[in-house]
Amino acid sequence: MADIAGLAASAAGGGLFGLVGTAIGRIAGLVEARQAQAHERARWAHETDMQKLRIEADAAGREAELRKVEASGAWAGLSASMAAEAAIGESYKWVNAVRALTRPILTVLLWGITGAVFLGADEAGQSGIVDTATFAATAATLWWFGDRGPRREVR
Repeated sequence: MADIAGLAASAAGGGLFGLVGTAIGRIAGLVEARQAQAHERARWAHETDMQKLRIEADAAGREAELRKVEASGAWAGLSASMAAEAAIGESYKWVNAVRALTRPILTVLLWGITGAVFLGADEAGQSGIVDTATFAATAATLWWFGDRGPRREVR
């Protein structure tokens, strides 16, 4: 009988030890799964942040490219304008006189409009409207008269 009691105690002890080992294994598995999920969440958060940075960098690159294209377009417009004027050539004296007076008259009108807007606008309106009118008048003056010196032929 002592052998049977010892055998039963050994079986119960082994079973209990096996259950404890299984429980510890399951708990360790849960802890590992939580760690893996936390790692995966951190990885996805990092990937999301990196994607946002890539999108911002791409947008900045496209914006810089657009500014570059706009600037080159402005120079192309100036070149086309100058080429068109050079292609007109000589005409009747009165036609040349009207063409020669168009820019100065328009410039005086633009500066007159700028002065009238400045004098007629209130303080808040002066800052916005006058800035635009001044920009237009200055751009016209420099565009129209910036390259009016006598042309020298290159030999």
